[in-house]
Amino acid sequence: MDQRIDAYIAAAPDFARPILIHLRRAVHEAVPGLGETIKWSMPHFTLNGRNLAGMAAFKAHCAFVIHGAGRQGGEEGHRDDGLGAYGKIASMDDLPDPDTFRMRLMEAAQGLSGAKKAARAPKAPKAEIAVPDDLTEALAENVAARAVFEGFAPSHRRDYLEWIVEAKAPATRARRIAQAVEWMGEGKRRNWKYEKC
Repeated sequence: MDQRIDAYIAAAPDFARPILIHLRRAVHEAVPGLGETIKWSMPHFTLNGRNLAGMAAFKAHCAFVIHGAGRQGGEEGHRDDGLGAYGKIASMDDLPDPDTFRMRLMEAAQGLSGAKKAARAPKAPKAEIAVPDDLTEALAENVAARAVFEGFAPSHRRDYLEWIVEAKAPATRARRIAQAVEWMGEGKRRNWKYEKC
């Protein structure tokens, strides 16, 4: 069991914890020997290194998806809205039928039981983006933002740099630099708004 998923469940809203615990247990009972990981900031279950299923908790509902299975509509009591194949799961009453759920997990696992996917050829590294002078000047005026920018992983620095250099108008570029420095001064990555969706 992945301790990051334990932590995810512990941090979930009160209503969501029993739902996530139930789903996790049901997945492992249906397909013993699965791996666990966090992908896209959500718990996932893997078989042969490939995604079998994933779950998430939101403010007012949970979601569950069996990868590749599509939306599981038409079941009695099923709420056909929200992220995930089973729609919004807001209470234990919204959980899918246990026998059907188990069968669908087992079918999905059979599809993944074969050999692992062939390894992809490694991608060529992206060309490095030089830090533009106007951003360097703005960071020089904000010590906290500069420290955060310099401490970022290369991919997080690149997110900001691409956003800034792709601006077509000088006014847009200036606004983006000001916004970037503000966010970095607060310790935020470029796409911080989407990290807890």
